[in-house]
Amino acid sequence: MAGGFLLPSPAPVENQVHPIFVSVTEIEHNAKDKTLEISCKIFTDDFEKTLRQQYNTHIDLLNPKEKAAMEKLVSDYVLKHLTVKADGKLTTLQYLGYEQQEEGIESYYQVNNIPSVKKIEVTDNILFEYKKEQISIIHVIVNGNRKSTKLVNPDEKASFEF
Repeated sequence: MAGGFLLPSPAPVENQVHPIFVSVTEIEHNAKDKTLEISCKIFTDDFEKTLRQQYNTHIDLLNPKEKAAMEKLVSDYVLKHLTVKADGKLTTLQYLGYEQQEEGIESYYQVNNIPSVKKIEVTDNILFEYKKEQISIIHVIVNGNRKSTKLVNPDEKASFEF
């Protein structure tokens, strides 16, 4: 008893549903390597449900035995739902892999041959078909200058000038 009140026991973590639906995309220009380094973090449970709906197959992003098959689906899905233009030119995202980070899946991409960039345009509708409340947070870093925005479904386009 705390102060005369009996506090209820918290619900088991596995039964709790996170209250927000959000993905985070970070794009950083690496001037030394002349690349854009991109990461996308998505809640694991939401991502698995979306992949099941999209590909109508068994999904287990955390099972090491299924990693090779899951790599293809993660890459395919994100590349269909995330596009990046650098100075008006559509880029080609090269998929590098994914890993579990806390309660999310973080996938990594790279765009080569970008010696400098003044404007980055992003189209990001990751998981927008899954939840109408879905939000995408985007961070872009160029020359150490960080700019961020939030896209609320159905808004899917953002532009950053440096």
